[in-house]
Amino acid sequence: MTLAQLKSQVKSGVIDTILVAFPDPFGRLVGKRFTADFFLDSVVKHGTHGCNYLLTVNLDMDPLDGFKVANWAAGFGDFAFRPDLSTLRVLPWQPGAALVICDIARGDGSLVAEAPRSVLRRQLDGIAAQGMTCFCASELEFYLFNQTYHAAFQSGYRDLQPSSDYRIDYHLMQPTRDEPLMRAIRNGMTAARVPVESSKGEWSRGQHEINFTYAEPLPMADMHALFKQGVKEIAEQHGKAISFMAKLAPSEAGNSCHLHVSLWRGGMPLFWDAKTRGGSKLFRQFLGGLMKYSSELCLFFAPTINSYKRFQPGSWAPTRMAWATDNRTTGFRIVGHGNGFRIENRMPGADANPYLAFAAMLAAGMAGVNEGLDCGDQYAGNAYVDPKLTRLPSSLRDATDLIDKSKLARAAFGDDVVDFYVRHARIEHQSFSEAVTDWERQRYFERI
Repeated sequence: MTLAQLKSQVKSGVIDTILVAFPDPFGRLVGKRFTADFFLDSVVKHGTHGCNYLLTVNLDMDPLDGFKVANWAAGFGDFAFRPDLSTLRVLPWQPGAALVICDIARGDGSLVAEAPRSVLRRQLDGIAAQGMTCFCASELEFYLFNQTYHAAFQSGYRDLQPSSDYRIDYHLMQPTRDEPLMRAIRNGMTAARVPVESSKGEWSRGQHEINFTYAEPLPMADMHALFKQGVKEIAEQHGKAISFMAKLAPSEAGNSCHLHVSLWRGGMPLFWDAKTRGGSKLFRQFLGGLMKYSSELCLFFAPTINSYKRFQPGSWAPTRMAWATDNRTTGFRIVGHGNGFRIENRMPGADANPYLAFAAMLAAGMAGVNEGLDCGDQYAGNAYVDPKLTRLPSSLRDATDLIDKSKLARAAFGDDVVDFYVRHARIEHQSFSEAVTDWERQRYFERI
């Protein structure tokens, strides 16, 4: 939607509310709702402001200590919300509403480096300086339950009923039960400029996947963030609940977020060598960087305690560093040919912040290009059972230690950004360490 189109729809009374949002460190959209007239008269010209504590809270919105970017000692002042009008879109599932996504800036106009959109912008500036562009896409998986979010909360998230009675990977019959909701998601998202290619049943009970049309990384991450919020809102309207947790149950598959990436220059794909009909030298270098550095940057692919429970053998999630053509046991799967030739990163879960995950892929891949690395021979066989392959980090603590010590991360993102996300991860790990879980009560209450 252009600004002129918005003005026309506001004048006609079709739009009366504008959501002004930005992605927080967890990838959630936070912000304010404005009357449409005030947005057009003021926010378009001057932006708006919001408390800078929004970058330094946990998922419960508790202010956290130990951050330079915002803290009690500095009084938790404001950051400027700077609307990116290219993100302006109607939200069909919210009557009379449109949304715009913002960059976060300081008083002097400079972007806040720690904000997720800023982290990704820095990597995009780097590839643009080399005359390249990037195309990418997300594949998001989620679980659908027949309870509402309120009912799920009141039950302590126990005994939830999946929307299907058995596993539905590629099934067409049982997912028909969910088609009223899935159709509303496909059509609503497409109308909101999140073009959906397809939806399908996934491997577990009640699990679904929706694929987007590819785009450049920043618009793709914006669409991804809006999708996660929008499908929850649409599900609520249908009396259902959706979860993007990386691992909901030990016996079921995790929720993945496979990321596809390719580099281009002047409208030509750089990963494809037409003469050999295979991967180019640049492709091999980029993939070599992913192979070398992805473990160090795993925090940006797997940002929660729960993320690491997804990395289990035979679970459709990778456990070891390897690459191969069309092999779903490896962390990097090479798919397509010609213009569609690309790298699929199977490490991220659906809990990943897309801005950080795309930034990490670009940082690792471009390090491989700049260092002239090579990806080596592709793997053949079942990567789950090969002890010679390097394992992915096994916990949030391990991943945090790796990125904290990573020279690449500090060079690519800057010390302030690395320290910021390391601090968030350490606080999250500490909170979990202090929690008493159902597993502990069941195991120790009587028998210890």
